[in-house]
Amino acid sequence: MPVITLPDGSQRHFEQPVTVRQVAESIGAGLAKAALAAKVDGHEVDTSHLIESDIALSIITARDADGLEVIRHSTAHLLAQAVKQLFPTAQVTIGPVIEDGFYYDFSYERPFTPDDLERIERKMEELASSNQDVTRSVMPRDDAAAYFRSIGERYKAEIIESIPANEDISLYSQGEFTDLCRGPHVPNTGHLRAFKLMKIAGAYWRGDSRNEMLQRIYGTAWPEPKALAAYLKRLEEAEKRDHRRLGRQLDLFHFQEEAPGMVFWHPRGWTVWQQIERYMRDLLSHKGYQEVRCPLILDANLWRKSGHWENFHENMFTTESESREYAVKPMNCPGHVQIYNQGIKSYRDLPLRLAEFGSCHRNEPSGALHGLMRVRAFTQDDGHIFCMEEQIQDEVSQFIDLLQGVYRDFGFDELQIKLSTRPAKRVGSDETWDKAEASLKMALDGKNLEWDLQPGEGAFYGPKIEFSLRDSIGRVWQCGTIQLDFSMPDRLGAEFVADDNSRRTPVMLHRAILGSMERFIGILIEHFSGYLPVWLAPCQAVVANISERQAAYAAEVAEMLKNQGFRVESDLRNEKIGLKIRDHTLQRTPYLLVVGDREVELRTVAVRSRRGDDIGVLPIDEFAQLLSKEIVARTIN
Repeated sequence: MPVITLPDGSQRHFEQPVTVRQVAESIGAGLAKAALAAKVDGHEVDTSHLIESDIALSIITARDADGLEVIRHSTAHLLAQAVKQLFPTAQVTIGPVIEDGFYYDFSYERPFTPDDLERIERKMEELASSNQDVTRSVMPRDDAAAYFRSIGERYKAEIIESIPANEDISLYSQGEFTDLCRGPHVPNTGHLRAFKLMKIAGAYWRGDSRNEMLQRIYGTAWPEPKALAAYLKRLEEAEKRDHRRLGRQLDLFHFQEEAPGMVFWHPRGWTVWQQIERYMRDLLSHKGYQEVRCPLILDANLWRKSGHWENFHENMFTTESESREYAVKPMNCPGHVQIYNQGIKSYRDLPLRLAEFGSCHRNEPSGALHGLMRVRAFTQDDGHIFCMEEQIQDEVSQFIDLLQGVYRDFGFDELQIKLSTRPAKRVGSDETWDKAEASLKMALDGKNLEWDLQPGEGAFYGPKIEFSLRDSIGRVWQCGTIQLDFSMPDRLGAEFVADDNSRRTPVMLHRAILGSMERFIGILIEHFSGYLPVWLAPCQAVVANISERQAAYAAEVAEMLKNQGFRVESDLRNEKIGLKIRDHTLQRTPYLLVVGDREVELRTVAVRSRRGDDIGVLPIDEFAQLLSKEIVARTIN
């Protein structure tokens, strides 16, 4: 007689084995209708799963994050079913869930077209509305491979044949379509009510450029049409805010083929960079960090000692000189250990906080590059704290306070925090990892912060806390991190003299707040849609004359404001004032100071904001005070 414990602690007793669906029905008709899948003792299963012993059960519905993943995975299968019905000779390969949706890769004799995409989506809607049951079956590996070869699906057969021979294979069927999948899936296609196919792209089979180029169809799926409409609206807004388009429009930066994934910063864009760097540099100095600078290229043997060569080599640029192998640094940490190692350190010297705006290079695949968001050359606001074990909690706590203050100054009030634990590919003993993970958990709990667990997502040298921002249109960006490392200081010979005169290895905290400077600037541009706060704006005000008679006064006003430290330009073009106002509004310049004959006479300026507000006619000093106050307060518009 199975006893089933529900999330609220209540129990249900059954006289004989029952399915998840039957348990849901015993709770209520509404839950039974909404049930998509379930977790049995933490493992996801279908609603048809038979329960024969005492277990802990939670029902998954579309309201749950896990439920959304089930919907998207099932919609990927719906896509494959529709393609097979419309294009019977197409071969199916893989169709995973990705952020905000899914994709499925196909092999077909000709490229799919936008018209094909519309036909496929209509067929998916037809199949979804037919409420086809989705059923799971299990086959021995060799039988499953033989089945897919018999129906001409050689890619599926190849996937199955790469699985160990003694394993059974999980298959899912809906109508005439059967696919390989671990599941779980929705009970029937009627649960798939809100989806849209987005685009077609190319993708190599198994991600290997030596293999056949497949066609990847991307889609998105949501629990209900309202959520889908909101997502599509968000995409539309995101397109307007695309930092690549705004970067060109505002003359901030550009990319070109001669340096893929590397940024050419223009004067205006570099001004933004410098304001951020200056802000961070001043803040870190007040928080006890010492700024350092390390070489860009280091001997490969150092990277071998640190563990990077073994765990990160495929992402490193390498070079050679005089029969020595070198690597361009993908990270700053080994260099900081070399600085720490110069001279004897005492426990009285700890914590030692080192900071660097460190230039790094990573050999990212060309297809993954995306404007400022994913580059090959980037600068981190990097820092490393060398401390004793008993100092970990305080250092992590201070870092969290620092990070939260920085994000508030940049206009981000909502954070998501995740603790990422040991990955499969790692250095160090399990005992060390246990201690490191427990230390970070204690630090988070000590701050009374809400956080989620990310098993297996830690760095190869230690667990980490990740901090993500939510921007103005609801997107989440992971930026800040603090990583606890017991391994690298030991591997690179870092020591300190303890109070009992013994030699001990310090703990190393790797930390960043902004992450990549390039990426953070891209996030800021999109968050503010190019309307950067006054303290960050490359040009804070433009003085524009109405006619040639006011040109000398306009230039004088601009010079006066520049001499006070403001970033001000003058626009003395022989153009109508309306055109000048329009041009600088499109440039997102915070303030436009218009001067005509009256302003010359009274030595004032007519102030307009970039949003079109008429602030009024002000004496120059009064406008300077207004501007200064806004800069000092780091006002977020």
